Amino acid sequence: MNHSNLLARSLAAVWHPCTQMKRHEKFPLIAIARAQGAWLYDVDGKRYLDAVSSWWVNLFGHGEPRIKAAISQQMDSLEHVMLAGFTHQPVVELSERLAKLTGLGHAFYGSDGASAIEVALKMSAHYWRNQNQPQKNRFVYLENSYHGETAGALSVTDVPIFREAYAPLVRDNFVVMNPDARQAAEGESAASVAERAAQSLEATLTAHHQEIAALIVEPLVQGAAGMAMYDALYLQKARALCDFYGVHLICDEIAVGFGRTGSMFACEQANIKPDFLCLSKGITGGFLPLAVVLTRNEIYAAFYHDDISRAFLHSHSYTGNPLACAAALAVLDIFEADDIIARNTSKALRWDVIFSPLAAHPRVRHYRRTGMIWAFDVIDVAPGFAQRFFAAALAQELLLRPIGNTVYFMPPYCVTDEEAAQLLVGTLAALDAAEQEKSELIDVAVA
Repeated sequence: MNHSNLLARSLAAVWHPCTQMKRHEKFPLIAIARAQGAWLYDVDGKRYLDAVSSWWVNLFGHGEPRIKAAISQQMDSLEHVMLAGFTHQPVVELSERLAKLTGLGHAFYGSDGASAIEVALKMSAHYWRNQNQPQKNRFVYLENSYHGETAGALSVTDVPIFREAYAPLVRDNFVVMNPDARQAAEGESAASVAERAAQSLEATLTAHHQEIAALIVEPLVQGAAGMAMYDALYLQKARALCDFYGVHLICDEIAVGFGRTGSMFACEQANIKPDFLCLSKGITGGFLPLAVVLTRNEIYAAFYHDDISRAFLHSHSYTGNPLACAAALAVLDIFEADDIIARNTSKALRWDVIFSPLAAHPRVRHYRRTGMIWAFDVIDVAPGFAQRFFAAALAQELLLRPIGNTVYFMPPYCVTDEEAAQLLVGTLAALDAAEQEKSELIDVAVA
């Protein structure tokens, strides 16, 4: 395959996501030809350890044979049928199994994480409308939160680079202090930070609960906030406050669900149940797009009526796609058959030892882990660290995509201890290379 020709064709025809396309004048695209296990292979045969699970979606490695087999088998009977007025075995079974795992009722399906957030926001506001409280139609979200890039999701996202360009399209909601443990004063515990954040939430709910439909949070780890990790106490406090003030709790587990935080779902670690649970990304093991919103039966019942205006009239053409549902069922089977949660607990402890040199690195701050997510912040005052480190990591056969000055590992669960050691060595080398390039840039600027 002609590598340069493929790249030129992609630049001429494809608008790549989350990208300033002009940057590819200096940083070429990488054309991936195949993938296996934790590794991606480009058209020239060079390999890259997929340490970010291809944007957090791949759970068990590329080409996982059991998921492939489930999709293949489903293709022999039914590839798709609209879910309005029809149903099928995979979507029924998946809904039943998710309900058993979460304790939540009816499942509503979408295509991706942002669509799940839109569903949950609309469903919450519409619930209050059906309860004759239409004024409860605004939302509370955490500082630095990210919930997607559709208009509703942006209204509860606090990342300026995503939100500011579309400000005229985005509704104003309430933002409150996040419980990020990195905000701790000297000697302060993560639980104390969580307590302070809960007080911020309580103040907002006290003043505005009559117009607030729901609070939305990313449980335990805020991804785009630079893998901000926090104490489970905050979730317990938030659940109690939402109950007291008559506000829904939406838990966005799109990134942190399916074992990423050490339990099947992050909410389990706080022993709470949300009113809405949003899932996507890892739900199909990285094979096909699928999202689901699970909610309490009482909320479902508020829409069950003879009046069509009380129904939830939201849809996607590929809602509950049988192939995607078959992949998700295979994912749940693998969790059970391979005892993934217990295996990951043991693996994470071993990797803590392997990755320990990072915690001691002189330019690393706030080294941290929750479950199968590791992160650290890099002291680097020169602009462009993320791009410099990304390029340096690729040279070390690693796919690592920093969030600002935060480097994180969210690898597939199939990564071996030997590959984890490679990840450490390559990351240390990339840190040195990014620092060297910064020094050279500064030297040029001074000269």
